[in-house]
Amino acid sequence: MNNDIFPCLWFDEESKEAAEFYCQVFDGKITTDTPVVMNIDLFGQKLMLLNGGPHFKKNPSISFMVICQTEDEVQKYWDQLMEGGMALMALDAYSWSKKYGWVQDKYGATWQLFLGDKPESQKIVPTLMFIHENNGKAMQAMEFYTKTFPNSGIGSILRYGDGGEGHPISEAAENIQHAQFTIDGYSFFCMDNSYDHQFDFNEGISIVIMTDGQQQTDHLWNTLISDGGRESMCGWLKDKYGLSWQIVPKRLIELMNDSDQLKAQKVVQAMMKMQKIVVKDLEEAYSS
Repeated sequence: MNNDIFPCLWFDEESKEAAEFYCQVFDGKITTDTPVVMNIDLFGQKLMLLNGGPHFKKNPSISFMVICQTEDEVQKYWDQLMEGGMALMALDAYSWSKKYGWVQDKYGATWQLFLGDKPESQKIVPTLMFIHENNGKAMQAMEFYTKTFPNSGIGSILRYGDGGEGHPISEAAENIQHAQFTIDGYSFFCMDNSYDHQFDFNEGISIVIMTDGQQQTDHLWNTLISDGGRESMCGWLKDKYGLSWQIVPKRLIELMNDSDQLKAQKVVQAMMKMQKIVVKDLEEAYSS
């Protein structure tokens, strides 16, 4: 499991409450507990919960597929996630799964609970929905991401024209109904969707990449903002599809966690002024 890649969920002020809830639902544990950042471990996978304020809301353009082994497991997660939540697709039998449901929990995150035929190496799989001007670009996006990251590849692909749960008239036959890909050993699913949903990719859910140094940081930053992406602040960017990434050198975390609070604070202040994180400038701020 590559825990240098993990999702970040944006919250207003309730990240600790949400972290405790997810650990209860999925029998996980809290690994980092600060006023701004909570990290949790679910099935050996890292998720980050960020108290960022009221600016962004999570939505189903990125959902989390949970691969379950038994019908009872699906039911157990469903019952808990539905407390204060709402069903986006009813818990039922479908052509792709004997027991499946899509639920939005009380904190706005959405989960697809899927009874699988066989265990997956990754229990929770972020699932990207390509809609609006991105509809029809899932294949292109997979190719872009797998070329950008090492140890990456495209796995199974089901197109709408291949059949499945009825081919909606609105969906082009060549568009992706469901596909799997990995970036540096971390699995994603994706799909195209032609419906006019009232949401799209935003900062509510982002993908964090922990980098080993400046060279890797520069490569990922420059590649992901190419061809229509855009830089944001503090290591955040949006790629050409509008998907949000955080490119974070591991050295930043080391310096921010330094036992000398004054030095650590200088590093944070320097980072807050940056777009792409520059390790050399962080080191200078630390030493000043």
